[in-house]
Amino acid sequence: MSVTVDRVVTSGVFSLDGQDFDVDNNVWLVGDESEVVVVDAAHDAQAILDAVGDRRVVAIVCTHAHNDHVNAVRALVAATGAVVRLHPDDGMLWDVVNAGVPFEPLADGDEIRVAGTVLQVLHTPGHSPGGVCLYAPELGIVLSGDTLFHGGPGATGRSFSDFPTILDSIRERLLRLPADTRVLTGHGDETTIGAEGDSYDEWVVRGH
Repeated sequence: MSVTVDRVVTSGVFSLDGQDFDVDNNVWLVGDESEVVVVDAAHDAQAILDAVGDRRVVAIVCTHAHNDHVNAVRALVAATGAVVRLHPDDGMLWDVVNAGVPFEPLADGDEIRVAGTVLQVLHTPGHSPGGVCLYAPELGIVLSGDTLFHGGPGATGRSFSDFPTILDSIRERLLRLPADTRVLTGHGDETTIGAEGDSYDEWVVRGH
């Protein structure tokens, strides 16, 4: 059975530092006909469950713990019994939304296996301390969460974020991937490593 990567777009509110923003989130499902990994359980648990169907959820992997990426976790765990994976450096953000919901810690270099393929965990702090990306070399994709978008790095003007750190993460962890690697982002349209790498120096000068 072939591995597929499906996108579910959900809508809701991102809240941080006393501000609220209406956002559309990409939820990514990586798997085959029998099992699947859910990457970022955002806003609408039922929409995610509808896309999962009768497949076994191997894990719910959180690229980071901002509320708009994890606010459907509790309901998804209740429905599937799946384990949650999160980098522990985002624990303080996790507890805002999901206090009491256990997770297994992610670490740089971990591998998550689903449907005969491997998702390699890359710790990419900057947007948040525990931000991670998931690289699947066999599929030619990297699930970038809010670390890298079409047009530049994720936002760093809020609590627990840092622009020089996200630049380092992108340069050292992502831009070393093959140029044709598809970047499947936490919001908006996909891009490629090559397309974004060409603009890196502009981001440095831009300063945000």
